[in-house]
Amino acid sequence: MDPYFTNKRHEELRERVREFALREVAPRVTDMEAGRSVCVELSRLIARQGWIGVTVPRGYGGMGEGHLAKTVIIEELSRVSGAMGAMAQASQLGVAKIVHFGDEVQKKTWLPAVAAGECLPTIAVTEPQSGGHVLGMESSAVRDGEDYVLNGSKVYVGNSHVGDLHGVVVRTGPGSQGLSAFLVESDRPGFSVGPQQPAMGLHGFSFGELRFDDCRVPASNLLGREGDGLAVAYSSSVLYGRANLTAVSLGIHRAIVEETARFCVERERYGAPLADLAPVKLKLGQMNSRLMTARLAAYHAVHLLDQGLPCDAELINAKLVNVESALDSAREAMEIHAAAGLFTDRPIERLLRDAHHIFAPAGTSDVQRLRLAEFALGTEKGQWSRRLSDVVRREPVPVS
Repeated sequence: MDPYFTNKRHEELRERVREFALREVAPRVTDMEAGRSVCVELSRLIARQGWIGVTVPRGYGGMGEGHLAKTVIIEELSRVSGAMGAMAQASQLGVAKIVHFGDEVQKKTWLPAVAAGECLPTIAVTEPQSGGHVLGMESSAVRDGEDYVLNGSKVYVGNSHVGDLHGVVVRTGPGSQGLSAFLVESDRPGFSVGPQQPAMGLHGFSFGELRFDDCRVPASNLLGREGDGLAVAYSSSVLYGRANLTAVSLGIHRAIVEETARFCVERERYGAPLADLAPVKLKLGQMNSRLMTARLAAYHAVHLLDQGLPCDAELINAKLVNVESALDSAREAMEIHAAAGLFTDRPIERLLRDAHHIFAPAGTSDVQRLRLAEFALGTEKGQWSRRLSDVVRREPVPVS
């Protein structure tokens, strides 16, 4: 095991993902940037590699390799394309609700399809008016015989335009006990997707609006019990969302440092490479220090998660450190590139834009700081990593 907690299996997986990303993803980046629309074909191709099922137990057709392996996959994809790293993380976030709260029928129906790349799942919580205030949501589900009827809308849903199965948290009653979660297939009558809106970055990834207009789903599509919706939303965000977004930031950060180092070697000033100038080397050294520290935080947190150990604080901190570090390094990279960084013949301006997209999902940096303050004060209200330790713990590797 190296200082970043990875083993031979992790590094072999890294090489497979890296080779795929360079061969299949990198040549498409220019077109994704120019089109600024979801890349359905590439999303499906990535899914068919089986990587969306990295945390799906082997008994359901998945890899059963755990959260550190998931971080490796997302990191390597994000290093080449933040959009495709975001696609993979959003799909794996959609896996969490089924693994944690699905009954046996739901697991046997959907997890093998996810693992085979035949189904891209999502999770939909945020609403136009309430934003991150989960208890302020107004979308509803009303029981009608053997069905529930859903009405309302969700926004900023990762993989909105490529998702096949949406995990939707809606209101079935008042208060915090009045939220429930449902699986909604994308071909159900009454379900629709809003127009894709061009965004600042992550071109090729979709995070749009889902609409429900008397959308009828069978009661068997209820995840867990009525009233479990808040647990579905919070546990998925803490255990999967923050770890996944951490991995996207880490991959983007690595690309920023690597691209800037190349630029410093290639570009000359005063008859010598930029890399020979002390002020430039100081900036590059600071960027590399941030990257190393952020990577340790990221890998340590998911290593603990794979062991089934309490690690909510570590997951929260990993997201905070990685997002802020990537943004700081992106700004310094732009300073080193100067005017050359403003043009699209180099990727640094894309990396800067993409890095900003990871700031808000699963809580802004101030949200993470507030949660970490609660841990410092001893006022945190339990840990999801402790409550769900049995389902997040990595499966033992089979002996061949």
